[in-house]
Amino acid sequence: MKDRAIKSPPPTTVRSLAQLLAEQPAAPPSGWIEPGLLPAQGILFVGGEPKVGKSLLVANLALSLAAGQDRSGFAVPAARRVLICQFELPIPHFVSRLALMRRPLGTAADQNLLVDTRAAGHLLSAPQGLNHFLLAAREASAEVIVLDPLYSAHDQDENDTRSMAALCQSLLRLRDASKAALIVVHHTKKAIGRDEIGRAFRGSSALHAVGDSYLLLARTSSNLTAIELRFQFRYAASLAPRLLQLEPQSLWFSAAGAAPSHGAPRKKVAPEDVTQTLAGMGKQARHNQLREQIMQRTDCSKRTAQLAIREACQQGGIVQDNGQYRLPW
Repeated sequence: MKDRAIKSPPPTTVRSLAQLLAEQPAAPPSGWIEPGLLPAQGILFVGGEPKVGKSLLVANLALSLAAGQDRSGFAVPAARRVLICQFELPIPHFVSRLALMRRPLGTAADQNLLVDTRAAGHLLSAPQGLNHFLLAAREASAEVIVLDPLYSAHDQDENDTRSMAALCQSLLRLRDASKAALIVVHHTKKAIGRDEIGRAFRGSSALHAVGDSYLLLARTSSNLTAIELRFQFRYAASLAPRLLQLEPQSLWFSAAGAAPSHGAPRKKVAPEDVTQTLAGMGKQARHNQLREQIMQRTDCSKRTAQLAIREACQQGGIVQDNGQYRLPW
């Protein structure tokens, strides 16, 4: 009678606090882009209106990480292997852009910057697509993965919380299985308040649960080649808004000082603001249309606009009729 093979017990997944503390490093690891923009194995969301420069800035950050050089007003403590998965430009055009950006760095980033040349057509929301990105990350030994833009890597309804939550789980699986940090380029909602940063992104209620840091790009009215950066960090105090200046010849952003102060955000929207907004829209509008116009006009949050509409109705400044709001006269 053959001896039965002795099976070793599976490794335990439960640790005591003492064991966990013993496994911790003596000092917390520094972020990969400082101050606080990209934590080790963190998820950074980068957003802004169309053509504001999101992809250019992310390419700048990717090259800085690969070269281990401080650029664009951010500190990079050490060089990292970076895998770029971009879905918008044909590969020859994208390589031409990188070649132009590469000139100030010399060859410093050449071996650490890698491009997934077959990223297009693969979806994070599908098992085969997720497996593709995991295999690419392992082949690259990637420490940072760039996804630009996120909407080209999924087929989910961004207005549906459950669908976006499933997509966020795919992002977490990609991060955990690859042990890489993620830089995710994503578009924002049409109407956002100045202080809405993490919640400015489409599908924000789900994205806000998984991101470690959020970077929002906005155009400035006084300078066409400058952008304003606004920050929100989950585990650290956010940075004050700052300006970057684009150098068109090199396609590099450089630090251009602090952003001008806009004063304290307006918290209250008066009923007369609602009536004036509605009058400017032609005296009649649906709720969502009126709310968005109020948000743009007063730079307030969605909830503030909703409360202002309710108060204007209660005071008789506007009337709700057949699913629309109109002036009473």
